[in-house]
Amino acid sequence: MAEAAKALVTRRPRKRPAWRALEAHYKKVRELHLRHMFADDAQRGERLTVEATGLFLDYSKNRITDETIELLVQLAEQSGLRDRIDATFRGDKINVTENRAVLHIALRAPRDASILVDGHNVVPDVHAVLDKMADFCNRVRNGEWKGFTGKRIRNVINIGIGGSDLGPVMAYEALRHYSERSMTFRFVSNVDATDFAEAVHDLDPAETLFIVSSKTFTTLETMANAHTAREWSVKGFGGDENSVSKHFVAVSTNAKEVAKFGIDTANMFEFWDWVGGRYSMDSAIGLSTMLAIGPDNFRAMLDGFHQMDEHFRSAPFERNLPVLMGLLGVWYADFFEAETVAVLPYDQYLKRFPAYLQQLTMESNGKHVTLDGKEVTYQTGPIYWGEPGTNGQHSFYQLIHQGTKLIPCDFIAFTETLNPLGRHHDMLIANVFAQAEALAFGKTAEQVKAEGTPDWLVPHRVFEGNRPSNMILAERLTPETLGKLVALYEHSVFTQGAIWKIDSFDQWGVELGKVLAQRIIPELESAEEPPLNHDSSTNNLIRRYRKASHG
Repeated sequence: MAEAAKALVTRRPRKRPAWRALEAHYKKVRELHLRHMFADDAQRGERLTVEATGLFLDYSKNRITDETIELLVQLAEQSGLRDRIDATFRGDKINVTENRAVLHIALRAPRDASILVDGHNVVPDVHAVLDKMADFCNRVRNGEWKGFTGKRIRNVINIGIGGSDLGPVMAYEALRHYSERSMTFRFVSNVDATDFAEAVHDLDPAETLFIVSSKTFTTLETMANAHTAREWSVKGFGGDENSVSKHFVAVSTNAKEVAKFGIDTANMFEFWDWVGGRYSMDSAIGLSTMLAIGPDNFRAMLDGFHQMDEHFRSAPFERNLPVLMGLLGVWYADFFEAETVAVLPYDQYLKRFPAYLQQLTMESNGKHVTLDGKEVTYQTGPIYWGEPGTNGQHSFYQLIHQGTKLIPCDFIAFTETLNPLGRHHDMLIANVFAQAEALAFGKTAEQVKAEGTPDWLVPHRVFEGNRPSNMILAERLTPETLGKLVALYEHSVFTQGAIWKIDSFDQWGVELGKVLAQRIIPELESAEEPPLNHDSSTNNLIRRYRKASHG
């Protein structure tokens, strides 16, 4: 029996029995309308829900039947999802192209846990860094850590890019309610000089601390911005380079380069190669987050992550929040051929959450070959996008409601607001519930006509409905809740990667453009006309830029 199960797992996804059964099942249910599914099952809206770790998922407004879920769960089992989860928690090197373990789960494991990498328990290492971060953050927040001239640090600028920026930015905005309001937090990522110039425009170098976040301390954009920050800061102290050690700290593993930059390696916060950048916001990369919200709130966020980790690891697939969301994503991408997913948080604090998920989802599952290097013959990672409600309702919701594209939606809302003001929260929640209802059930021609609409106008005012959505509800947006939400999507991505048999933890697709940029930079900067060996378009663009910039 074990050998038969193993044989199913090793099959390419589309050859698994459950995939084939889903293809046949899709043909039977693709025309079913949510109006009829709800009419035929009075308990559907209560039955197709799951609650765990304080998150409530209503997935009843999806174009599924009970058989759909049964077949999707079978697909997960035949894809070896359980073994893949267990391998991750064991510390196996499941990132096969880089021969690395994938252990962001260790970043939020309790002190007494044991998670091994090459026989070494990494949990004590994680907590040693967390303790070091907490000590540093407490000293900065209470004024014990002072700048070069003895002034208190009031401004913190995180310099990073990708996972070293998107996570900290998102977390700061999401948890701004809990942040130290006497301090200013800004983030620089783009190599476009405007990003840095605007970040420091109104700041005093004597009160400004820079966090340079780069694992290797060689990342092109980050180090360009870091050196510019160094020049700006040192200039503020009359050129005294001794000031660097009081105004710069590093999140890195390259002590040699950190010291060369002028940062005291005692102020270097470590992370590890078993933490991918897009999974690192709860590592030392979150130093700016801890500075903003304090060590206690940061640890509460880690606890939220861990609660979702344990739920994902232990809950049966049919009651497992990340697994269900991941499987529904596969259902729409590979059977309905939906190309995008809209993430629509009805909380202004989560305004950067969709942008954060773009990297998490698309850098993870935007792959065209399987783990064994074979070309995929099915859709993998969909495009994630979105904006907070109710803003999006006045821009792109038109396309979701009446456009020609099927766009599954994830709505996120909270039953309690952090900023109670009159009727605002009731109005906000009324809108999110109404949007999900309108997407599912729409408005028929008969209903439109019954309102007295002229016949010629009726087609324009019909809502087809049958547009699927998930509704994720929590009590309030706390650090703990944010950890749960991020982990929910992390493990949903993991689930999809297991189904698609791809490596969700490498990102070779970002490399080629960076390599070519390193070749083009000297060609743009050369005083003499350089020989160009690109394609005719690139050669022409380089010459045009040189002519405009060199005169």
